[in-house]
Amino acid sequence: MGEAEFESKALVEAVHGALAELATVAAEVSIGTPGGRFQVRWDEGGSATALGQLAFFAEFLEVSGLFERWVACCPMAYTSPNAPATRDVLGTWLLSILDGQRRYAHVAGLRGDAVAPQILGMKKIVSDESLRRALAHLAPTPSPRYPEAERLRREASWPAARSGWTRRWPRAPGRRSVPTGSSIAM
Repeated sequence: MGEAEFESKALVEAVHGALAELATVAAEVSIGTPGGRFQVRWDEGGSATALGQLAFFAEFLEVSGLFERWVACCPMAYTSPNAPATRDVLGTWLLSILDGQRRYAHVAGLRGDAVAPQILGMKKIVSDESLRRALAHLAPTPSPRYPEAERLRREASWPAARSGWTRRWPRAPGRRSVPTGSSIAM
């Protein structure tokens, strides 16, 4: 319709230049995670993975402090020097949930990933048997090995840890609560 014949305006050229500059800047992003700072770069031709967005979720966990509080408040305590670290157990559990796994045996599929544990500040992915024993330790069934008082003490420590995960957003002037739990600025 003749648009190609019109002369480009300076404003249009400036906008195109700014968009091109943003595209190169947005190609690599530096984010803070529980494991430190990572450079994330989009690769349009790369294969998709189930944990491809983990770095951004880990940044959310770092900024909110949820993962650190979860690790600090976990009532898991080992005495053996060969026992896995609490961070490794909870991180493996989190990664297996994010990966959509439903069985302990599928945790072995995470062991080949070298980046995901680093993002969460873990030393390693624990084995499925270590994860199974750790979760059984957190909520043991009544047995002679675990007295009833010990079981009640462990169960009583979890509500304090969960309270930080489920608290509502603080109300600010000009904000209204939405039934979904998020808020919208008015």
